[in-house]
Amino acid sequence: MGANASSIDSREDGLNNGSLKRKLEDIPEACVALVLSYLDPPEICKLARVNRVFRAASSADFIWESKLPSNYIYLLKELLGMNVAGMHKKDIFARLSKTNSFDGGTKEMWIDKNNGGVCLAISSKGMTITGIDDRRYWNHIPTEESRFQTVAYLQQIWWLEVDGDLEFQFPAGTYSLFFRLQLGRVAKRLGRRVCNTDHVHGWDLKPVQFQLTMPNGQRAISRCYLDNVGTWTHHHVGDFVVEDPTVVTKIKFSLIQIDCTHTKGGLCVDSVLVCPISLGKELRSFNSLIVTK
Repeated sequence: MGANASSIDSREDGLNNGSLKRKLEDIPEACVALVLSYLDPPEICKLARVNRVFRAASSADFIWESKLPSNYIYLLKELLGMNVAGMHKKDIFARLSKTNSFDGGTKEMWIDKNNGGVCLAISSKGMTITGIDDRRYWNHIPTEESRFQTVAYLQQIWWLEVDGDLEFQFPAGTYSLFFRLQLGRVAKRLGRRVCNTDHVHGWDLKPVQFQLTMPNGQRAISRCYLDNVGTWTHHHVGDFVVEDPTVVTKIKFSLIQIDCTHTKGGLCVDSVLVCPISLGKELRSFNSLIVTK
């Protein structure tokens, strides 16, 4: 009994003296890096602040290579003209997660910070719009509400046709394509957002048609009445599948309302968005919430 008590006391003294205690700093860096590799990029960045071991482990190349899209070399070299040699994978992820402009500033590319999915946006200036050169019908107007700082504004027209095309090397997966549109022209007055609806008309008479086509036969068509006055809405055109990430994917898309029995006007065309279908589902859910409200 006395011997057992003495043994317990000696172990407690050892614990109290800290000889058997372990701290986070004592975990091997390789073990920390392995654990971090199973987390999403935002979680990795948060844990990198814990201590120097976690910070060093969070920079391991094998962690970030698994977060990068499979075509990251194409994105850096062919699209952005950057030299990949010597770059750490964490730095590559940080560079690609920022907005990267190309094609004369009419297109932007970035990867989603949560899952590394490739996203693209095409501005109204990167599309072909019937009558865009006639100021009686269309104008390019500046706005802070567009990532491109400008939108195409329709005052009035009989024949609405907006066409675009894209050639891009996507990683394998399923993607969604959206038109970002708004009815009404927004301005600021005394610091408040005000929507001018003077030119808004004709959209309740006939639906507009969205279309997506690809050389391999994939096609999507959707129709809807526009009613989003003063609210930017991502209108879902359709989804497409990329099977071979080593070849360039070619896409054509359009927005039309060519019923010439009536005029329509007051439409702002901002951009077209292409994103992984997981993000597309979030956008569609968000749009549904807006409509419900």
